[in-house]
Amino acid sequence: MIDLKRVLTDIAKVIVDSPEQVSVTGKTRGNNVVLELHVAEDDMGKVIGRHGKIARSIRLVMKAAASTVGKTVTVEIR
Repeated sequence: MIDLKRVLTDIAKVIVDSPEQVSVTGKTRGNNVVLELHVAEDDMGKVIGRHGKIARSIRLVMKAAASTVGKTVTVEIR
């Protein structure tokens, strides 16, 4: 079974300059999973990207990973 928190953490750590400050918290309600990605303030721009392209891509990959285990996922970047 796929650990969605681990997948999001691994994706974010590759993108940022301070991977030690990446953390993911999550809540599960039935089939719905809400994940909050926390990164260093200096790395916010890298995770969001120009016009939100990186953030959209992260959310798309996470939705694909969640669908393999029959769940829906929402990713919030903070």
